[in-house]
Amino acid sequence: MLNKKALISALMLAGSISVFAQSNTNSPYTRYGLGDLVDQGFANNAAMGGIGYALRNSGHINMLNPASFTAVDSLSFMFDVGMSLKSSNFQENGIKNNARNSSFDYIAMQFRLHPRLGMAIGFTPYTTLGYNFTTTQPVEGIDDVTATNTFYGDGGLQKITGGLGFKILDNLSIGVNAGYLYGTLQYQATKGFSVSSDQTNVYNNIKVNSYVADFGLQYTQAINKSDKVTLGLVYGLGHTLNSTDTRGIQVTDNSSYSSVNEHVVNDSYGIPHTYGVGLAYSHAKSLTVGIDYSLEKWSKVKYENSTNAYNDRTKIAAGVEYLPNPIGRSYLKRIRYRAGGFYKSSYLKLPQCDGPSEYGISAGLGLPLYLFQRSTILNLTGQYVHVTPSVSNMLSENRFVIKIGLTFNEHWFMKWKVN
Repeated sequence: MLNKKALISALMLAGSISVFAQSNTNSPYTRYGLGDLVDQGFANNAAMGGIGYALRNSGHINMLNPASFTAVDSLSFMFDVGMSLKSSNFQENGIKNNARNSSFDYIAMQFRLHPRLGMAIGFTPYTTLGYNFTTTQPVEGIDDVTATNTFYGDGGLQKITGGLGFKILDNLSIGVNAGYLYGTLQYQATKGFSVSSDQTNVYNNIKVNSYVADFGLQYTQAINKSDKVTLGLVYGLGHTLNSTDTRGIQVTDNSSYSSVNEHVVNDSYGIPHTYGVGLAYSHAKSLTVGIDYSLEKWSKVKYENSTNAYNDRTKIAAGVEYLPNPIGRSYLKRIRYRAGGFYKSSYLKLPQCDGPSEYGISAGLGLPLYLFQRSTILNLTGQYVHVTPSVSNMLSENRFVIKIGLTFNEHWFMKWKVN
């Protein structure tokens, strides 16, 4: 059993990891907006295409819908941690480039406070920002002179949330997640010329310290003794972020001269209202099939105090999980087999076109382990994602991701009897 020292260590780990949970992307598209939006599901969700709005599982933490927190077993304390390994292949106009990243994805814990009340605490990235590329072009009208532009960005937003799920009826639960959204986004563009050491740096540093809140509902209808259907609904609260945006232009000769013109703008960014619906069918404890749809109203969100900088973002995902026999003698029958796929549009508006859309497929395994805890599951997920530009001859990406998650499930609240 985890003792108090172990719990304190877990909370300290969450705080220390958040310092390092910065950019895990190399995409030039993150130059626009608030960066690349991170899916909030865990490794087991990702293997099923990212679904989770209607999933209820006593063996996994589901942060996608806080109403699912009531599914936790009355004796259990769950602890979940995950990371990703990613390889990206970029291509534009016949030019190819590769990038590799690793990242911490999430840490969370869940337990029951009351027979009808479950609680979860989690840390997850919200956006990631990362790019570094250079373009060189001849200066029009001047022979043998070139201009070099270097674009650099780094950072991201993270969130720490605590949530409660309340079971109103045996088949109806509601929930709420609320927490703290924070982080720094750094953008920089530098221009220099081949005949001079002078260069101009245009920079933009955004610091966010704000809040997040989302709400969920799950309703389960039994079809017969073995089959049931669950409907899940979620709503994420959109609002203007508490932020400071430091913008400046620095002109320097990289030696003795430097001139800076800087100003600060407050509260000029926002996050959207989000609506999601999911439907899941389950047969006994062996088969789960689900589908999710979400709509993020980015078109109404502030960006640099403007409200026409984004497009609404939609996502549709479907997935399946199959568990042959949870108590079977064969280890292969106790493995959870998962697969899924998704499609999502972009929230970005680029200077001359919309941002790229994405589609992906995934597969994974939930491997039961019996080391230390009553029930530990190692979740392995493989993803293939294709990023498709909205116009031809722009940057496309093929992304290969391996997600690793470890779920510890302990008997914290068992009452022992002594004969």
